[in-house]
Amino acid sequence: MFKSLILIASLAAAPAVADGHGFGAAGVLSGKNKQDLPPLILSAGEPISDAPWTLKSGTYYEFEIQGDGSQELALVGPEFFRAIWIDEIVVEGLEIRPLGLDSVEFDEAGEMEIGFLAIKPGRYYMKIPGSTGETQRIEITIE
Repeated sequence: MFKSLILIASLAAAPAVADGHGFGAAGVLSGKNKQDLPPLILSAGEPISDAPWTLKSGTYYEFEIQGDGSQELALVGPEFFRAIWIDEIVVEGLEIRPLGLDSVEFDEAGEMEIGFLAIKPGRYYMKIPGSTGETQRIEITIE
Protein backbone atom coordinates (compact mmCIF):
# COMPACT_ATOMS: atom_id res chain seq x y z
CA MET A 1 0.00 0.00 0.00
CA PHE A 2 2.87 2.36 0.81
CA LYS A 3 4.22 1.92 -2.74
CA SER A 4 0.77 2.81 -4.11
CA LEU A 5 0.69 6.03 -2.10
CA ILE A 6 4.16 6.96 -3.36
CA LEU A 7 2.95 6.29 -6.91
CA ILE A 8 -0.08 8.53 -6.42
CA ALA A 9 2.05 11.30 -4.91
CA SER A 10 4.61 11.13 -7.69
CA LEU A 11 1.97 11.03 -10.44
CA ALA A 12 0.10 13.97 -8.95
CA ALA A 13 3.32 15.97 -8.54
CA ALA A 14 4.61 15.31 -12.08
CA PRO A 15 4.81 18.31 -14.42
CA ALA A 16 1.75 18.61 -16.69
CA VAL A 17 3.66 18.49 -19.97
CA ALA A 18 6.49 16.14 -18.98
CA ASP A 19 4.29 13.04 -19.06
CA GLY A 20 3.32 13.57 -22.71
CA HIS A 21 -0.37 12.95 -21.99
CA GLY A 22 -1.30 16.61 -21.77
CA PHE A 23 -2.80 16.39 -18.28
CA GLY A 24 -3.63 19.73 -16.68
CA ALA A 25 -2.19 21.14 -13.48
CA ALA A 26 -3.97 18.48 -11.41
CA GLY A 27 -2.12 15.62 -13.15
CA VAL A 28 -3.98 12.31 -12.88
CA LEU A 29 -6.87 14.06 -11.13
CA SER A 30 -7.48 16.42 -14.06
CA GLY A 31 -10.68 16.36 -16.08
CA LYS A 32 -8.80 14.99 -19.10
CA ASN A 33 -8.03 11.82 -17.14
CA LYS A 34 -11.60 11.24 -15.86
CA GLN A 35 -14.12 8.68 -17.10
CA ASP A 36 -17.67 7.99 -15.96
CA LEU A 37 -18.76 4.40 -15.43
CA PRO A 38 -22.34 3.13 -15.70
CA PRO A 39 -24.27 3.14 -12.42
CA LEU A 40 -24.69 0.08 -10.23
CA ILE A 41 -28.29 -0.62 -9.22
CA LEU A 42 -29.21 -2.20 -5.88
CA SER A 43 -32.72 -3.61 -6.20
CA ALA A 44 -34.14 -6.86 -4.79
CA GLY A 45 -33.67 -9.66 -7.33
CA GLU A 46 -32.42 -7.39 -10.12
CA PRO A 47 -28.97 -7.42 -11.79
CA ILE A 48 -26.58 -4.83 -10.35
CA SER A 49 -24.87 -4.18 -13.70
CA ASP A 50 -25.32 -4.81 -17.41
CA ALA A 51 -21.68 -5.59 -18.14
CA PRO A 52 -18.27 -6.03 -16.48
CA TRP A 53 -15.91 -3.09 -16.14
CA THR A 54 -12.45 -2.94 -17.72
CA LEU A 55 -10.43 -0.13 -16.17
CA LYS A 56 -7.01 1.32 -16.90
CA SER A 57 -4.52 1.81 -14.09
CA GLY A 58 -3.79 5.51 -13.60
CA THR A 59 -7.23 6.65 -14.80
CA TYR A 60 -9.72 8.47 -12.57
CA TYR A 61 -13.27 7.04 -12.58
CA GLU A 62 -16.63 8.04 -11.12
CA PHE A 63 -19.73 5.88 -10.73
CA GLU A 64 -23.03 6.00 -8.91
CA ILE A 65 -24.62 3.33 -6.76
CA GLN A 66 -28.39 3.66 -6.74
CA GLY A 67 -30.52 1.83 -4.17
CA ASP A 68 -34.26 1.71 -4.80
CA GLY A 69 -35.20 0.84 -1.20
CA SER A 70 -36.88 -2.46 -2.16
CA GLN A 71 -34.68 -4.26 0.36
CA GLU A 72 -31.78 -3.51 2.69
CA LEU A 73 -28.82 -4.27 0.40
CA ALA A 74 -25.06 -3.95 0.64
CA LEU A 75 -22.24 -4.08 -1.86
CA VAL A 76 -18.90 -5.62 -0.83
CA GLY A 77 -15.59 -5.75 -2.66
CA PRO A 78 -12.66 -5.47 -0.25
CA GLU A 79 -10.03 -6.63 -2.75
CA PHE A 80 -11.27 -4.13 -5.34
CA PHE A 81 -11.39 -1.29 -2.81
CA ARG A 82 -7.78 -2.03 -1.84
CA ALA A 83 -6.68 -1.92 -5.51
CA ILE A 84 -7.91 1.66 -5.94
CA TRP A 85 -7.41 5.02 -4.25
CA ILE A 86 -10.78 6.48 -3.29
CA ASP A 87 -10.82 10.23 -3.76
CA GLU A 88 -14.32 10.80 -2.40
CA ILE A 89 -17.75 9.38 -1.77
CA VAL A 90 -20.63 11.81 -2.17
CA VAL A 91 -23.95 11.15 -0.41
CA GLU A 92 -26.69 13.80 -0.62
CA GLY A 93 -24.13 16.51 -1.27
CA LEU A 94 -21.90 15.43 1.63
CA GLU A 95 -18.35 14.57 0.57
CA ILE A 96 -16.58 11.78 2.43
CA ARG A 97 -12.86 11.15 1.94
CA PRO A 98 -12.13 7.73 3.45
CA LEU A 99 -8.75 6.11 3.97
CA GLY A 100 -10.25 2.79 2.92
CA LEU A 101 -13.48 0.98 2.26
CA ASP A 102 -14.77 -2.57 2.59
CA SER A 103 -18.44 -2.21 1.75
CA VAL A 104 -21.41 0.15 1.48
CA GLU A 105 -25.01 -0.50 2.50
CA PHE A 106 -28.37 1.01 1.64
CA ASP A 107 -31.03 0.70 4.36
CA GLU A 108 -33.45 2.76 2.27
CA ALA A 109 -33.64 4.35 -1.18
CA GLY A 110 -30.71 6.62 -2.01
CA GLU A 111 -27.75 7.32 -4.19
CA MET A 112 -24.02 7.75 -3.72
CA GLU A 113 -21.21 8.62 -6.08
CA ILE A 114 -17.69 7.25 -5.72
CA GLY A 115 -14.67 8.85 -7.37
CA PHE A 116 -11.46 6.81 -7.48
CA LEU A 117 -8.13 6.29 -9.18
CA ALA A 118 -7.53 2.74 -10.47
CA ILE A 119 -4.09 1.58 -9.32
CA LYS A 120 -3.34 -2.14 -8.97
CA PRO A 121 -3.85 -4.29 -12.10
CA GLY A 122 -5.79 -7.50 -11.57
CA ARG A 123 -9.23 -9.11 -11.57
CA TYR A 124 -11.72 -8.05 -8.89
CA TYR A 125 -15.43 -7.96 -8.14
CA MET A 126 -18.10 -6.24 -6.10
CA LYS A 127 -21.18 -8.19 -5.07
CA ILE A 128 -24.20 -8.32 -2.83
CA PRO A 129 -23.02 -10.29 0.23
CA GLY A 130 -24.47 -13.78 0.62
CA SER A 131 -25.57 -13.90 -3.01
CA THR A 132 -24.43 -16.59 -5.44
CA GLY A 133 -26.00 -15.47 -8.70
CA GLU A 134 -23.85 -13.95 -11.45
CA THR A 135 -26.25 -11.01 -11.82
CA GLN A 136 -25.64 -10.06 -8.18
CA ARG A 137 -21.99 -9.19 -8.81
CA ILE A 138 -19.89 -7.13 -11.19
CA GLU A 139 -16.56 -8.37 -12.50
CA ILE A 140 -13.85 -5.70 -12.68
CA THR A 141 -10.50 -5.86 -14.45
CA ILE A 142 -7.81 -3.24 -13.94
CA GLU A 143 -5.25 -3.31 -16.76
